[in-house]
Amino acid sequence: MDYNQALDMAYDKKLDLVLMSPNAKPPVTRIMDYGKFKYDQEKKEKENRKKQKNIQLKETRFSLNIEDNDLQTKANQSKKFLNNGDKVKVSIRFRGRELGRKEPGYELMEKFKQMLGDSCKLTKSPKMEGRSLVMFLEPNDEKGE
Repeated sequence: MDYNQALDMAYDKKLDLVLMSPNAKPPVTRIMDYGKFKYDQEKKEKENRKKQKNIQLKETRFSLNIEDNDLQTKANQSKKFLNNGDKVKVSIRFRGRELGRKEPGYELMEKFKQMLGDSCKLTKSPKMEGRSLVMFLEPNDEKGE
């Protein structure tokens, strides 16, 4: 259809002539209410953004000589993070002579993991990164089902 004829049709219907694909031969246009089209697009995008889940990485730090009650408090806080759907980075900071013996750190990590129970699964097993022993946990998928 001729451009001017299409423009006249759109004007008669009080709508807009919108160029959909300019690179096609011949170019494809459409007669529509452009304002309503943009509004609907923005509404869909807003709805999609609302459905997205933003996952954060939270960190729990403690030292090698932490008391049991303090460790339980840290475990409860990490459990809250996991229940909110966030990932948790657990790190034990070694200082001075503590670097000579790392086995107690691995045992403490295992104890911490057992305190959390079934609310999490191990993403990355305990590993030394510099002066810290680091482990990554994420929420368990079966919990939500």
